[in-house]
Amino acid sequence: MTKVGIASGATTPPVASERRPRPRRKGPGSMGRRWGGWLFALPALGFYGFFNFRAVVQSVEYSFYDWNGIGPSTWVGLENYRAIFTDPELLQPLIHALILILFFTLLPVAFGLVAAATMQSIKGRFTGALARTVLFLPQVIPGAAAGVAWVWMYSTNGVVNQILQLIGLGGFTRAWLGDSDWALVAVGFIGTWLSTGFCTLLLMSGVGKIDPALYEAARLDGVGPVAQFWHITIPSLKQEIGVCATVTIISALASFDVVYLATQGGPGGATMVPGVKVYNLAFSESRLGDASALAVVLALLVIAIIVPLQRFFRED
Repeated sequence: MTKVGIASGATTPPVASERRPRPRRKGPGSMGRRWGGWLFALPALGFYGFFNFRAVVQSVEYSFYDWNGIGPSTWVGLENYRAIFTDPELLQPLIHALILILFFTLLPVAFGLVAAATMQSIKGRFTGALARTVLFLPQVIPGAAAGVAWVWMYSTNGVVNQILQLIGLGGFTRAWLGDSDWALVAVGFIGTWLSTGFCTLLLMSGVGKIDPALYEAARLDGVGPVAQFWHITIPSLKQEIGVCATVTIISALASFDVVYLATQGGPGGATMVPGVKVYNLAFSESRLGDASALAVVLALLVIAIIVPLQRFFRED
């Protein structure tokens, strides 16, 4: 057959070879654009390094000295760090900060999940918008203003005790922020009130991205709302839950304004947290070495909690 084709002058069409696009070579223009971005960011990086990174380095340096901030300093090595883990006065604020994670993180995330799943099923636009506004309103209120407002509500004649009396629980009324057994819990619920709106809106945005076909298939299979929540909603919101947990844990460990304006760490140190303790050590007791060491330990604690948390919530 091939010979006949050649003899008759027939020609076979040439097979078109696949041409792969050649990779573009990076010319001087692309290099200039890349370095141009860094040049635009350089002033901001310079300010950040001078006012933030420099302060961190100085705090680490001060933590190895016994210094009152004015007179000569004395090298003490790791003595300030040893005191943090042996002196109850310095260790207790770290324990209180870990307890506040329950109120600043676990409760807001739990309430946010339930609220997001509930409001997603609300069809009325006005009702849903009103609910989102009410839940997010505490987020736009400064922590200092919230602390002052809750001091009044927690007072002996405040709203909290009045509500307890109206529902027949007058025996539970007390000066909440003045009771050493309940002051930390009372401060924690202020953090819950502040963080719930942020978690709810963030989780609602995640719920809106879940494919409705998953819920429809679950309903056809006879799966109830609770099982849908556990097996569809929560696994689908893994990234959003991770962001909520990260932001609120940092807020719990670094809390200052709410605690300082509500109790200033009292009564008797029952609500003392690292932020308030660092402030008192540095500016009231002139113990800059201890204050710097506690600040460094707090920063390391934040990193030790957040890094594994980010790995856990990283999307597969």
